[in-house]
Amino acid sequence: MSVLDLARPDIRALQPYSSARMEASGGRVLLNANESAWAPPGDHDLACNRYPDPQPAPLIDALARLYGVRASQVLVGRGSDEAIDLLVRAFCRAGEDAIAIQPPTFGMYAVSAHIQNAVVVTVPLAADFTLDVDAVLAAITPAVKLVFVCTPNNPTGQLVPLREVTRLAQALVDRALLVVDEAYIEFSDAPSATSVLTQFDNLAVLRTLSKAWALAGARIGTLLANEEVIALLRRIMAPYPLPRPCVALALEALSESGQAAARGHIAIVREQRGRMARALADVPGVREVLPSQANFLAVRFDDASAVYRRLLGAGIVVRDIQRYPQLGDALRITVGLPEENERVLDVLQNRTQDSCALADGAVAGQPS
Repeated sequence: MSVLDLARPDIRALQPYSSARMEASGGRVLLNANESAWAPPGDHDLACNRYPDPQPAPLIDALARLYGVRASQVLVGRGSDEAIDLLVRAFCRAGEDAIAIQPPTFGMYAVSAHIQNAVVVTVPLAADFTLDVDAVLAAITPAVKLVFVCTPNNPTGQLVPLREVTRLAQALVDRALLVVDEAYIEFSDAPSATSVLTQFDNLAVLRTLSKAWALAGARIGTLLANEEVIALLRRIMAPYPLPRPCVALALEALSESGQAAARGHIAIVREQRGRMARALADVPGVREVLPSQANFLAVRFDDASAVYRRLLGAGIVVRDIQRYPQLGDALRITVGLPEENERVLDVLQNRTQDSCALADGAVAGQPS
């Protein structure tokens, strides 16, 4: 059985849109795409008057080297969100098929499914926020075409061990596509599921440059999967998903100096994460700091709403995650610059009564 047998037959048979850039390449006089002949002001040699390549070869090659896969296994788009949406649209027939998720987890899996009118099968994480593989497998029906697993999980921060991912992938062969979301994997010690990608044609891995690579504003997300899956998704993807300036920023980030900078920042985040976890555990009113392998900490409070307001009054924005299952008393705090983290502790430990906001650009933001 081919993994494409799990996909929608009408998508497999779809005649994709053929853009001008896809139909012809090369040449010096470009008169095939109805573009402007003039570059816009301040273009800085980006040639933004021309449509970008649908899948820029230099970026695809750089990502393939980074993740240790073949270029044919790489699809790059507008953040992981686009890949999630493409997967749901390609594999789930409206009103008939389903996805499976393990809440509390990243919300876009369910949102994309609801937009497609696909059923969402939920298998809650255990009380300690670990994934129960047996429970997930027991919930899989013939209607389930996609199983999403987030590791490290957002918003809890915990890992799913690779052995569990492998067990899931094996058990789902010929049944469903396992989609492993590794948006935060760079902040952990765990091996990536890409290490077993060639063993399973029903395994796909989501990666992003938004977190560890500091390019949230550029929206560069990657899906790594079987070549047939990549080819199928390209048939329904927008013809020009990646703006030229974003591609340029990504290539700079993936250069030798860019990678060295990212490794340095990751090391700081990991050190600060441990420090913050220890310090927050001693703050009055903190019930629990959940273990995290991501760039954030989920923290339980006696009164999370009051803490949120206190931090906001001090100019510090954190993520209120009380709406998530099993997290009705929790906030998610991104690990920021050391001085930002110290500011959070100052406010929570009442070491300062100053409610003035931090200087512009110094307030910890809210990741997706």
